[in-house]
Amino acid sequence: MGRTNHFVYSLYPVKTCTPFQGFRFSFPANGERKRKCKAHCLILPFPIQGHINPMLQFAKRLRHKGIRITLAATKHVFKTMQDFSGSVSVETISDGYDEGGVSSAENEEAYLARFRQVGAETLEQLIQRLKNSGRAIDCIIYDAFIPWSLDVAKKLGLVGAAFFTQSCAVDNIYYHVYKGDVKLPLSESEFLIPGLPPLKPSDMPSFLYVRGSYPALLEMVVNQFQDIEKADWLLFNTFHKLEEEVIDWMVKFSPVKAIGPTIPSMYLDKRIEDDKEYGLSVYKPITGTCMEWLDKRELNSVIYVSFGSMAELGKEQMEELAWGLKLSNKYFLWIVRASEESKLPKNFAEETCEKGLILSWCPQLDVLAHNSVGCFVTHCGWNSTLESLSLGVPMVAMPQWTDQSTNAKYVMDVWKMGVRAPSDENGMVSRDTICDCTRRVMEGKTAEEVKKNATKWKELAREAVDKGGSSDTNIEEFVSKLAHKSACSD
Repeated sequence: MGRTNHFVYSLYPVKTCTPFQGFRFSFPANGERKRKCKAHCLILPFPIQGHINPMLQFAKRLRHKGIRITLAATKHVFKTMQDFSGSVSVETISDGYDEGGVSSAENEEAYLARFRQVGAETLEQLIQRLKNSGRAIDCIIYDAFIPWSLDVAKKLGLVGAAFFTQSCAVDNIYYHVYKGDVKLPLSESEFLIPGLPPLKPSDMPSFLYVRGSYPALLEMVVNQFQDIEKADWLLFNTFHKLEEEVIDWMVKFSPVKAIGPTIPSMYLDKRIEDDKEYGLSVYKPITGTCMEWLDKRELNSVIYVSFGSMAELGKEQMEELAWGLKLSNKYFLWIVRASEESKLPKNFAEETCEKGLILSWCPQLDVLAHNSVGCFVTHCGWNSTLESLSLGVPMVAMPQWTDQSTNAKYVMDVWKMGVRAPSDENGMVSRDTICDCTRRVMEGKTAEEVKKNATKWKELAREAVDKGGSSDTNIEEFVSKLAHKSACSD
């Protein structure tokens, strides 16, 4: 996996002129709000969908518990918001690329350097402006990808909470790289990192094992831990039982709190009424066709295939995946973005129409929650992994880059709710391998064990965010301390 894709691919979908199509930014009513609280949090995500959505979901939980929320969006992101309902305050900062956002930057290095300089200046100006208008901020919840936000928080005497959008396991690896305990380039055949299972180089994030790939992004993920000891909270989009060993190790020296999974409440605990959507979507889902087709399929009979909004498979891999799905002789729902359609084998959709449905986008949570879906062929992005896990769907892992290989390791060897499709010496997963892996998680004794574990994790995910669960308790503690700091009244 070399440096084959440009920075635009790395941080934003290439052909998305208005990236948040169908955007409706509306937080549900507060329901069983227990306190009247003046605490006010500024949410500052890295400006890409995969980071904005989990932070928005956490914001919904905070708002449900009485915290005031303001989202700080870059000016370009704000311009692309559509059907904005105004139910939550949104303010803007600048990343230095107000017209085109991250996709208009020359490269990774240029964007990150400019964002650091201009972002810090405009963030401080925003906080001062809010204070002058009587809406003073008490806490900045910032994406760990932008650690300079903590400098601004501390300069202004605010609580600073880092929000990590990747797993504790992955960030623990990056932490050990930051500390110098894991040396680059990787030269060991096996890595023993506290709180983690033994890892091969291929189990590590791709920024580490693919030498020289995306050096600026490697620097960014490692530098999440710059001055981290100054942060008041380290918030992780995971839950305790899912990553128990690594969390227990990290809490010994850091204020780590697992507050996930950040999945809309109606798919988990159902405590936040009508919370069924994240709020942001890169593409408009073809919902009616998709759900009607699934309704006609039998229980656990469908293979769902999606590689998210950013991953790009090579033409040969797309063909192998296509023929592997056909070879399985099972129903399949395959999400192929418009920019990827040309890589499909000629006439493939027509030849497989009796078994398959190929769409450009779908409502993934509804699909994973549908009882006809028995398997998810996924790139193992952390958001997709958490969704599959929270909805109890076994996975076939085909990781592409960044943290996905580590997530795949956990899916197969730690959580035991799926298999990782092995690739050949050229990084290719063959059609026979794809067919075999889907059958393994849908038929026979392996399938029984995988499904049992998937059901277990689904229940544990719900318990974590439900009243009194580990994540809910951590959120309550966070809210209570903010309330105390800002002189909340019960």
